[in-house]
Amino acid sequence: MRAITIPEPGGPEALVRADVPDPQPAEGEVLIEVAASAVNRADLLQRQGFYDPPPGSSPYPGLECSGRITALGPGVHGWAVGDEVCALLAGGGYAEQVAVPAGQVLPVPAGLDLVTAAALPEVTCTVWSNVFMIAHLRPGETLLVHGGASGIGTMAIQLAKAVGARVAVTAGGPEKLARCAELGADILIDYREQDFVQEIRKATDGAGADVILDIIGAKYLQRNVKALAVSGRLAIIGLQGGVKAELNLAALMAKRAAITGAGLRARPLNEKAAIVAAVREHVWPLIANGQVRPIVDRTLPMAEAAEAHRIVEASAHVGKVVLTV
Repeated sequence: MRAITIPEPGGPEALVRADVPDPQPAEGEVLIEVAASAVNRADLLQRQGFYDPPPGSSPYPGLECSGRITALGPGVHGWAVGDEVCALLAGGGYAEQVAVPAGQVLPVPAGLDLVTAAALPEVTCTVWSNVFMIAHLRPGETLLVHGGASGIGTMAIQLAKAVGARVAVTAGGPEKLARCAELGADILIDYREQDFVQEIRKATDGAGADVILDIIGAKYLQRNVKALAVSGRLAIIGLQGGVKAELNLAALMAKRAAITGAGLRARPLNEKAAIVAAVREHVWPLIANGQVRPIVDRTLPMAEAAEAHRIVEASAHVGKVVLTV
């Protein structure tokens, strides 16, 4: 099969399309003929040599895909050859075929085409696990989403609104903020021009955000704690602003706040399967009834993966960039 490989770490030009061996489904896995994959910032880190796949995983980038099941490994039940699916991957989405544990596979939601479904697994699993399973966002609470126009952000806005929460977002510039507003964001903060701590306090009568979903990390840590409400929860899922920061623990304790950090890729299979099952139960009906939808900025052929990486690296998109096979 053909796949996007990374012979040597580097810039977008490091992505090389090559002939590679066909994968074979192991016990408990299904083989998917890939229709599309989507670009995540983790793919950029892998390309740069900073984020290796877990041991035993596909060496090719791509943390999600959509396609059709072409083979079942031993012990797989509930799926059949020919099923149209999307899947959460530990790697290998930038290829014509990928083997994936059956517990990480989801049916294509009703009313959604196969290619668009590739934009769903990573964002839905990341948002649902962090905002709802860990931070326990409740109706009437305020969620602050950093990077509201990203793939994660556009999904977080919609899911939070669907459960009755109020949503604040940070984004760069009026155009991206307008897109967030279209999706239901109530409080719009231009991080280039405004202090999000001041703006979230102003919008909540001084209370702050009950939950913050953060992709920045170290650069925002102290300000995030200041922006939290009493008993607030800060969920860190990205490190675009660095990995080390100082924190006034007295400020954290005074707010009785909690800070969590979580990724998906390296989790044990049973944890990933539990998240995928929860997403199927809670999120898939919202997609099927049109309440929530994946936001796809553009679709490019897999051969143009390097250009897709340049677009994501420059944050020149809203939602997801999808690669088609």
